[in-house]
Amino acid sequence: MSISKLKILFLAAEARPFVTVGGLGEVTYSLIRALGSLPKNITGLDEFDIRLALPFYAAINEENYNLQPIADFNVRHKARHIKATAFEVHVDGIPVYLIHGSPIPKESGPIYSSDAALDGKKFVFFSLAALELARTLQWQPDVVHANDWHTAPAIYSLCLRRESDKFFSNTATLLGIHNLPYLGVGAGPALNDFGLPPAHGSNLPFWAQNLPFPLGLLVADHIVAVSPGYAQEILTPEFGSGLNKFLKSRASIITGILNGIDIFYWDPETDSQIQFNYSEGNIKPRKGNKLWLQSKLGLDTNPSIPVLGMVGRLDNQKGVDLIMDALLKLTDRPWQAILLGSGQPELENAARRLQATLPDRVRSIIAYDKALSRCIYAGCDAILIPSRYEPCGLVQMIAMRYGCIPIARATGGLRDTIKDYDQISNSTGFLFKKATSKALAAAIARALDVYKDPHQWLELQKRAMAEDFSWERSALEYLELYKSLTKRPAKK
Repeated sequence: MSISKLKILFLAAEARPFVTVGGLGEVTYSLIRALGSLPKNITGLDEFDIRLALPFYAAINEENYNLQPIADFNVRHKARHIKATAFEVHVDGIPVYLIHGSPIPKESGPIYSSDAALDGKKFVFFSLAALELARTLQWQPDVVHANDWHTAPAIYSLCLRRESDKFFSNTATLLGIHNLPYLGVGAGPALNDFGLPPAHGSNLPFWAQNLPFPLGLLVADHIVAVSPGYAQEILTPEFGSGLNKFLKSRASIITGILNGIDIFYWDPETDSQIQFNYSEGNIKPRKGNKLWLQSKLGLDTNPSIPVLGMVGRLDNQKGVDLIMDALLKLTDRPWQAILLGSGQPELENAARRLQATLPDRVRSIIAYDKALSRCIYAGCDAILIPSRYEPCGLVQMIAMRYGCIPIARATGGLRDTIKDYDQISNSTGFLFKKATSKALAAAIARALDVYKDPHQWLELQKRAMAEDFSWERSALEYLELYKSLTKRPAKK
């Protein structure tokens, strides 16, 4: 029997435009907007109702939105019931619920704190509150789509109650893996306090039986990793965070769906933050962005010098330490480098030292600067992405759309989205295998050799800019997955 109506409750810890700390916020908003924009003739549905629930953080400026209070309700807790309040706002036609309660500080506090116990209480509360909100509104979702450890408790709770709770008896569950190593360590006491017991006797490793993410992965009807490559990597000891054997037992219900980017938000032809707009068909003005960037940062304004960029967290996962060592190995070649990001103090200091060592070549900007990041994409010749692991990655997609060639490690979504120059005739970048500064330096050297030939480099840029990383294809894959889940019998 064909499905005519589909209701999806989407849970995430962050989403643009409300609050964005990392890639999850960008992906959440872009995917939901793409799903909501699918026309009826493509969905094959008479009604497709997708709604997003987010914690109502102090960082969300409610004056920016026309918020409407829609519900007050209680969330069960061992000591007492905790009151929750939900507000509704529509963004691009999508209903968004902002949920507040005492575990989610409304006056102050970061999105993610350094206190694991506080974050555990905050996100377990939010996960359960999102389910209770659906019940309060008498809006029965066909699928609850949760993401990462922060909302995995909703999946675990729903599974525990589904057999005895008629409201959720036919609700399927989908759990997205954006970054597996963040398992929710320290949230065990919060799970217990909110009535979610450890999964003793399950095939989870003993140490994982009271952690939010593993518990969600244990019971989810389906699991989605954010790239096909990462879906395979998490089954290995290197990338499985100690769960690889368990995940292999669930391999039949794990899918990899590649993230996309918002091609309207990231468009060099219309981007108001860059100095000169350009396109794949008219790339010549791009050179002006390079000269402007060199001048702004006090580098030699020479269009023939290749400029290497880096945008992102200064974190060991991102392989930032490899960049420092690799560049020092290449001082006999002409290049400039611009590093933008913040993160681990030791890496911030290493970036500063690199600039002090090579003051005529390197600029290290220790900051989170959205406007400057766009100028780097639009002005640098290549972007460095030497991640030790990368579930999907957005930097390489954004960079390619702006004609900035990726030099990246062949892992996860980077391998899925970049075609290596030495291996494929329709190449779009440069890949290297080993997470070493030597391998990165060799990849940079290959790129610098190609850069010497302006025609070859221009063709490489055009191929990169022509890649389609829009969300529509991935949104359709998610839609088909939602449909397939509604056809399955409820999990008992």
